[in-house]
Amino acid sequence: MSGCKKINLVLVTGLSGAGKNSVLRALEDLGFETMDNPPMTTLEELASRAEQNLAIGVDARSRGFSAEAVLAALVRLRQQARLSPHLVFVSAADEALLQRYSESRRRHPLAQTGAVADGVALERALTAQLAEAADLLIDTSDLPLARLRAMIEQNFGRDSPAMAISLVSFAYPAGLPPAADLVFDARFLRNPYYDPDLRPLCGLDPEIRSFMEQDPDFAAYYRHVRGIVEFLLPRFVQEGKKYATICIGCTGGQHRSVTMIEKLGDDLARAGWAVRVTHREAAKFSAVHAIEKAHAKE
Repeated sequence: MSGCKKINLVLVTGLSGAGKNSVLRALEDLGFETMDNPPMTTLEELASRAEQNLAIGVDARSRGFSAEAVLAALVRLRQQARLSPHLVFVSAADEALLQRYSESRRRHPLAQTGAVADGVALERALTAQLAEAADLLIDTSDLPLARLRAMIEQNFGRDSPAMAISLVSFAYPAGLPPAADLVFDARFLRNPYYDPDLRPLCGLDPEIRSFMEQDPDFAAYYRHVRGIVEFLLPRFVQEGKKYATICIGCTGGQHRSVTMIEKLGDDLARAGWAVRVTHREAAKFSAVHAIEKAHAKE
Protein backbone atom coordinates (compact mmCIF):
# COMPACT_ATOMS: atom_id res chain seq x y z
CA MET A 1 0.00 0.00 0.00
CA SER A 2 2.99 2.34 -0.08
CA GLY A 3 2.16 5.36 -2.18
CA CYS A 4 -1.59 4.85 -1.74
CA LYS A 5 -3.60 7.17 0.45
CA LYS A 6 -5.04 5.38 3.44
CA ILE A 7 -8.76 5.29 4.12
CA ASN A 8 -9.74 6.97 7.37
CA LEU A 9 -11.93 4.70 9.48
CA VAL A 10 -13.56 6.44 12.45
CA LEU A 11 -15.32 4.35 15.06
CA VAL A 12 -17.64 6.67 16.98
CA THR A 13 -18.88 5.44 20.33
CA GLY A 14 -19.78 6.83 23.73
CA LEU A 15 -22.70 7.48 26.03
CA SER A 16 -26.27 7.57 24.76
CA GLY A 17 -27.45 11.16 24.54
CA ALA A 18 -23.91 12.59 24.48
CA GLY A 19 -23.96 13.49 20.76
CA LYS A 20 -22.71 10.49 18.79
CA ASN A 21 -25.20 11.17 15.99
CA SER A 22 -24.02 14.78 15.76
CA VAL A 23 -20.46 13.57 15.29
CA LEU A 24 -21.56 11.15 12.57
CA ARG A 25 -23.45 13.91 10.76
CA ALA A 26 -20.41 16.19 10.93
CA LEU A 27 -18.25 13.43 9.46
CA GLU A 28 -20.82 12.82 6.73
CA ASP A 29 -20.58 16.51 5.80
CA LEU A 30 -16.81 16.00 5.43
CA GLY A 31 -17.40 13.31 2.82
CA PHE A 32 -17.32 10.23 5.04
CA GLU A 33 -19.67 7.36 4.34
CA THR A 34 -21.47 6.80 7.65
CA MET A 35 -23.20 3.82 9.24
CA ASP A 36 -24.86 3.63 12.63
CA ASN A 37 -25.10 0.55 14.84
CA PRO A 38 -24.29 -2.31 12.48
CA PRO A 39 -23.89 -5.72 14.20
CA MET A 40 -20.41 -6.02 15.68
CA THR A 41 -19.78 -9.16 13.62
CA THR A 42 -19.95 -7.10 10.41
CA LEU A 43 -17.57 -4.33 11.52
CA GLU A 44 -14.39 -5.67 9.95
CA GLU A 45 -16.10 -6.73 6.73
CA LEU A 46 -17.58 -3.25 6.29
CA ALA A 47 -14.17 -1.68 6.87
CA SER A 48 -12.40 -4.04 4.47
CA ARG A 49 -14.84 -3.13 1.67
CA ALA A 50 -14.62 0.63 2.21
CA GLU A 51 -13.69 2.62 -0.87
CA GLN A 52 -13.79 6.03 0.83
CA ASN A 53 -13.42 7.42 4.34
CA LEU A 54 -15.83 5.58 6.61
CA ALA A 55 -17.38 6.43 10.00
CA ILE A 56 -19.22 3.74 11.96
CA GLY A 57 -21.26 4.38 15.08
CA VAL A 58 -21.23 1.63 17.69
CA ASP A 59 -22.76 1.73 21.15
CA ALA A 60 -24.81 -0.25 23.66
CA ARG A 61 -27.61 -0.70 21.09
CA SER A 62 -25.34 -2.48 18.61
CA ARG A 63 -25.87 -6.24 18.41
CA GLY A 64 -22.94 -8.00 20.10
CA PHE A 65 -21.59 -4.77 21.59
CA SER A 66 -19.02 -4.82 24.38
CA ALA A 67 -15.96 -2.73 25.09
CA GLU A 68 -13.77 -5.79 24.69
CA ALA A 69 -15.28 -6.59 21.27
CA VAL A 70 -14.71 -3.03 20.01
CA LEU A 71 -11.12 -2.94 21.21
CA ALA A 72 -10.34 -6.36 19.76
CA ALA A 73 -11.79 -5.33 16.41
CA LEU A 74 -9.78 -2.11 16.53
CA VAL A 75 -6.54 -4.06 17.02
CA ARG A 76 -7.28 -6.16 13.93
CA LEU A 77 -8.34 -3.15 11.88
CA ARG A 78 -5.07 -1.39 12.67
CA GLN A 79 -3.23 -4.31 11.10
CA GLN A 80 -4.81 -3.54 7.71
CA ALA A 81 -2.32 -1.42 5.79
CA ARG A 82 -5.02 0.34 3.76
CA LEU A 83 -6.84 1.68 6.83
CA SER A 84 -6.10 4.48 9.30
CA PRO A 85 -8.46 3.69 12.22
CA HIS A 86 -9.47 6.20 14.92
CA LEU A 87 -11.61 5.70 18.02
CA VAL A 88 -13.75 8.68 19.05
CA PHE A 89 -15.59 8.57 22.38
CA VAL A 90 -18.39 11.09 23.03
CA SER A 91 -19.22 11.72 26.67
CA ALA A 92 -21.08 14.18 28.89
CA ALA A 93 -21.65 14.77 32.60
CA ASP A 94 -24.50 12.87 34.25
CA GLU A 95 -26.40 16.11 34.86
CA ALA A 96 -26.27 17.05 31.18
CA LEU A 97 -27.41 13.59 30.05
CA LEU A 98 -30.29 13.51 32.52
CA GLN A 99 -31.44 16.95 31.41
CA ARG A 100 -31.35 15.92 27.74
CA TYR A 101 -33.39 12.79 28.37
CA SER A 102 -35.85 14.80 30.46
CA GLU A 103 -36.30 17.37 27.68
CA SER A 104 -36.64 14.78 24.90
CA ARG A 105 -38.71 12.33 27.00
CA ARG A 106 -36.87 9.48 25.32
CA ARG A 107 -36.07 6.21 27.06
CA HIS A 108 -32.46 5.37 27.78
CA PRO A 109 -31.54 2.17 25.87
CA LEU A 110 -30.24 0.54 29.05
CA ALA A 111 -33.07 1.74 31.29
CA GLN A 112 -36.22 0.64 29.49
CA THR A 113 -38.03 -0.16 32.73
CA GLY A 114 -35.96 1.77 35.27
CA ALA A 115 -34.65 5.24 36.00
CA VAL A 116 -32.61 7.05 33.37
CA ALA A 117 -29.86 7.62 35.95
CA ASP A 118 -29.47 3.85 36.34
CA GLY A 119 -29.08 3.43 32.59
CA VAL A 120 -26.48 6.21 32.42
CA ALA A 121 -24.48 4.66 35.27
CA LEU A 122 -24.60 1.20 33.69
CA GLU A 123 -23.55 2.46 30.26
CA ARG A 124 -20.72 4.52 31.74
CA ALA A 125 -19.37 1.39 33.44
CA LEU A 126 -19.75 -0.74 30.29
CA THR A 127 -17.87 1.76 28.13
CA ALA A 128 -15.16 2.89 30.58
CA GLN A 129 -12.43 0.97 28.73
CA LEU A 130 -13.38 2.67 25.46
CA ALA A 131 -13.16 6.11 27.02
CA GLU A 132 -9.66 5.30 28.27
CA ALA A 133 -8.54 3.93 24.89
CA ALA A 134 -10.08 6.68 22.72
CA ASP A 135 -7.86 8.63 20.34
CA LEU A 136 -10.23 11.57 20.75
CA LEU A 137 -12.41 12.09 23.83
CA ILE A 138 -15.13 14.72 23.41
CA ASP A 139 -17.11 16.05 26.38
CA THR A 140 -20.29 17.71 25.11
CA SER A 141 -21.65 18.80 28.51
CA ASP A 142 -21.25 22.50 27.67
CA LEU A 143 -20.12 22.19 24.06
CA PRO A 144 -22.18 24.10 21.48
CA LEU A 145 -22.97 22.19 18.31
CA ALA A 146 -21.00 24.65 16.18
CA ARG A 147 -17.89 24.07 18.25
CA LEU A 148 -18.37 20.30 18.11
CA ARG A 149 -18.56 20.43 14.31
CA ALA A 150 -15.46 22.65 14.18
CA MET A 151 -13.61 20.13 16.33
CA ILE A 152 -14.54 17.27 13.99
CA GLU A 153 -13.57 19.34 10.94
CA GLN A 154 -10.22 20.19 12.50
CA ASN A 155 -9.43 16.56 13.30
CA PHE A 156 -10.84 14.80 10.24
CA GLY A 157 -11.10 17.40 7.47
CA ARG A 158 -9.12 16.94 4.27
CA ASP A 159 -6.44 19.35 5.41
CA SER A 160 -6.27 18.13 9.00
CA PRO A 161 -2.73 18.09 10.42
CA ALA A 162 -0.79 14.97 11.42
CA MET A 163 -1.62 15.89 15.02
CA ALA A 164 -4.44 18.18 16.10
CA ILE A 165 -3.53 20.47 19.01
CA SER A 166 -6.15 22.03 21.26
CA LEU A 167 -5.22 24.72 23.77
CA VAL A 168 -7.75 25.32 26.54
CA SER A 169 -7.93 27.92 29.29
CA PHE A 170 -10.10 27.00 32.27
CA ALA A 171 -11.08 27.82 35.85
CA TYR A 172 -9.99 25.33 38.51
CA PRO A 173 -13.22 25.63 40.57
CA ALA A 174 -15.14 24.34 37.50
CA GLY A 175 -12.93 21.24 37.27
CA LEU A 176 -10.19 20.03 34.96
CA PRO A 177 -10.99 19.64 31.26
CA PRO A 178 -11.66 15.89 30.90
CA ALA A 179 -9.50 15.29 27.82
CA ALA A 180 -6.39 17.14 29.08
CA ASP A 181 -2.98 15.67 28.19
CA LEU A 182 -0.96 18.45 29.83
CA VAL A 183 -2.16 20.84 32.56
CA PHE A 184 -0.33 23.93 33.82
CA ASP A 185 -1.33 26.10 36.79
CA ALA A 186 -1.23 29.92 36.51
CA ARG A 187 -2.83 30.69 39.87
CA PHE A 188 0.42 31.80 41.52
CA LEU A 189 0.84 34.71 39.09
CA ARG A 190 -0.41 38.23 39.90
CA ASN A 191 -4.17 38.35 39.57
CA PRO A 192 -5.71 41.26 37.60
CA TYR A 193 -9.02 40.52 39.33
CA TYR A 194 -7.91 42.59 42.32
CA ASP A 195 -7.45 45.71 40.21
CA PRO A 196 -10.93 47.32 39.81
CA ASP A 197 -9.98 48.74 36.41
CA LEU A 198 -8.79 45.39 35.08
CA ARG A 199 -11.40 43.13 36.66
CA PRO A 200 -14.02 43.51 33.85
CA LEU A 201 -11.43 42.77 31.17
CA CYS A 202 -10.03 39.40 30.10
CA GLY A 203 -6.78 37.89 28.91
CA LEU A 204 -7.58 38.86 25.32
CA ASP A 205 -7.22 42.54 26.21
CA PRO A 206 -3.80 44.23 25.83
CA GLU A 207 -4.13 45.79 29.30
CA ILE A 208 -4.22 42.33 30.86
CA ARG A 209 -1.31 41.08 28.78
CA SER A 210 0.74 44.11 29.83
CA PHE A 211 -0.18 43.56 33.49
CA MET A 212 0.82 39.89 33.27
CA GLU A 213 4.16 40.64 31.63
CA GLN A 214 5.05 42.95 34.51
CA ASP A 215 4.89 40.01 36.93
CA PRO A 216 8.57 39.09 37.59
CA ASP A 217 7.68 35.37 37.47
CA PHE A 218 5.65 35.46 34.26
CA ALA A 219 8.44 35.37 31.65
CA ALA A 220 10.36 32.56 33.37
CA TYR A 221 7.26 30.46 33.95
CA TYR A 222 5.98 30.91 30.41
CA ARG A 223 9.41 30.01 29.05
CA HIS A 224 9.33 26.75 31.03
CA VAL A 225 5.79 25.93 29.87
CA ARG A 226 6.62 26.61 26.24
CA GLY A 227 9.83 24.59 26.54
CA ILE A 228 8.01 21.54 27.91
CA VAL A 229 5.33 21.76 25.22
CA GLU A 230 7.83 22.20 22.38
CA PHE A 231 9.87 19.28 23.73
CA LEU A 232 6.86 16.95 23.94
CA LEU A 233 4.92 17.72 20.75
CA PRO A 234 7.42 16.14 18.31
CA ARG A 235 7.59 13.08 20.56
CA PHE A 236 3.80 12.82 20.60
CA VAL A 237 3.92 12.77 16.79
CA GLN A 238 6.66 10.12 16.79
CA GLU A 239 4.56 7.78 18.94
CA GLY A 240 1.60 8.20 16.59
CA LYS A 241 -0.51 10.43 18.84
CA LYS A 242 -3.17 12.15 16.74
CA TYR A 243 -4.58 14.60 19.30
CA ALA A 244 -3.05 16.67 22.08
CA THR A 245 -4.97 18.86 24.51
CA ILE A 246 -2.91 21.35 26.53
CA CYS A 247 -4.65 23.26 29.31
CA ILE A 248 -3.72 26.20 31.51
CA GLY A 249 -5.91 27.04 34.48
CA CYS A 250 -6.37 29.91 36.90
CA THR A 251 -9.01 30.81 39.49
CA GLY A 252 -11.64 32.37 37.23
CA GLY A 253 -10.52 31.28 33.77
CA GLN A 254 -10.78 34.89 32.60
CA HIS A 255 -7.40 36.60 32.93
CA ARG A 256 -4.15 34.72 33.58
CA SER A 257 -4.92 31.42 31.88
CA VAL A 258 -6.41 33.19 28.85
CA THR A 259 -3.31 35.35 28.40
CA MET A 260 -0.97 32.38 28.61
CA ILE A 261 -3.03 30.21 26.24
CA GLU A 262 -3.20 33.02 23.68
CA LYS A 263 0.55 33.59 23.85
CA LEU A 264 1.26 29.86 23.58
CA GLY A 265 -1.10 29.56 20.61
CA ASP A 266 0.63 32.37 18.76
CA ASP A 267 4.09 30.92 19.42
CA LEU A 268 3.14 27.38 18.39
CA ALA A 269 1.52 28.71 15.19
CA ARG A 270 4.71 30.58 14.32
CA ALA A 271 6.61 27.32 14.89
CA GLY A 272 4.41 25.63 12.28
CA TRP A 273 1.84 23.80 14.43
CA ALA A 274 -1.88 23.91 13.62
CA VAL A 275 -3.61 24.94 16.84
CA ARG A 276 -7.16 25.56 18.00
CA VAL A 277 -7.69 27.76 21.06
CA THR A 278 -10.71 27.53 23.34
CA HIS A 279 -11.45 29.57 26.46
CA ARG A 280 -13.80 27.32 28.44
CA GLU A 281 -15.04 29.87 30.94
CA ALA A 282 -15.71 32.35 28.17
CA ALA A 283 -19.29 33.30 29.10
CA LYS A 284 -17.96 36.22 31.15
CA PHE A 285 -16.48 37.92 28.12
CA SER A 286 -17.97 36.28 25.03
CA ALA A 287 -20.12 39.36 24.37
CA VAL A 288 -17.08 41.45 23.50
CA HIS A 289 -14.53 38.91 22.31
CA ALA A 290 -14.32 35.91 20.03
CA ILE A 291 -13.88 32.92 22.34
CA GLU A 292 -12.50 30.31 19.94
CA LYS A 293 -10.23 30.50 16.95
CA ALA A 294 -7.90 28.42 14.89
CA HIS A 295 -4.34 29.71 14.79
CA ALA A 296 -3.24 29.43 11.18
CA LYS A 297 0.29 28.48 10.33
CA GLU A 298 2.44 31.40 9.33
